[in-house]
Amino acid sequence: MTWLTARIAVGGGIWHAENMAEVARAGVTHIIDMQIEFDDTSLAEPHGVVVLWNAVDDDFLPKPTGVFERGVQFALEALDKAGTKLYVHCAAGVHRAPMMTLAILCATGWKFGEAMDLIETRRPVADFPDVYVNSVKRYLEQANAVK
Repeated sequence: MTWLTARIAVGGGIWHAENMAEVARAGVTHIIDMQIEFDDTSLAEPHGVVVLWNAVDDDFLPKPTGVFERGVQFALEALDKAGTKLYVHCAAGVHRAPMMTLAILCATGWKFGEAMDLIETRRPVADFPDVYVNSVKRYLEQANAVK
């Protein structure tokens, strides 16, 4: 788990109850689980952590805007409450979670390039394939057109 801001972290899979307990002890109250491999919901329930299982495959294909819409909406609602912390993860914290976190940071006012730089600097294993970057850009363009 890599903290990007005081309230937003990005990383890899949780997988086990022991790991979820550690995530909860770190103050995480909300999780966006981007992995298709495993749903964290049952692990999170005993800790009162709210999970959005927003599963997508790491298949290097364009991602639908609905994936970002669900994740960003969940994140904004979570971060609107005082004292909450958000963990965005996938299996390894390399592609899907950084992609979603990029969309979230931009939706909270970060400039695209600065948000990507923050993620890459704090989490050097993060990788942004062009197809995923373009998926985030397409979502942001559509979201901004609606505003």
